[in-house]
Amino acid sequence: MEHNDDEILSHIVGRKPVPYSQKVVVVDYDPRWPAWFVEEAGRIRTALGPDALVVEHFGSTSVPGLPAKPIIDITLEVPDSSVEDTYVPALEAAGYHLQIREPEWHEHRCFYKRVEHGDDRSVNLHVYTAGCAEAVQNLLFRDWLRTHPDDLALYRDTKRELAKQDWKFVQSYADAKTPVITDIRSRAGAPQTPCLKH
Repeated sequence: MEHNDDEILSHIVGRKPVPYSQKVVVVDYDPRWPAWFVEEAGRIRTALGPDALVVEHFGSTSVPGLPAKPIIDITLEVPDSSVEDTYVPALEAAGYHLQIREPEWHEHRCFYKRVEHGDDRSVNLHVYTAGCAEAVQNLLFRDWLRTHPDDLALYRDTKRELAKQDWKFVQSYADAKTPVITDIRSRAGAPQTPCLKH
């Protein structure tokens, strides 16, 4: 999903980002990342109990050998991501900050933690309704890269080249990766169906 500037700003909850305020920094794979995910997953499960139906590490920090922005990406599936009262207060109490609300795109919500804002580590926590195809695609993409070195190299090289450029928003960098991600997802057999509920 590509976003124009107005769409990026309309989905932000609270203080809006300043264009060009952040440089995309891609670092070499850090073997500590899986352990950091395990700690965050425990925190999320403690906060939500049985409503944390799926908690998975995805994104570049979940693929050994893949350089990444040093931010742990987590997919969380809850019974219904559109019903914020059932999970937002608990996650905020656990230290996650609601940053993005996209009801028109899989009822996606994204929380963050950032070291530069005083948090213990940097995290993007993506919330979807259980069974959402986008969440499934994220995990298929991760698993494919873990077992297909040619596509891992393609994605690695794409990320490094794009990180050299200046971007108005970090989301613009993410959107620029979309053609390569779509190409790899097609080989991974990722479903192209909408969320089961939303």
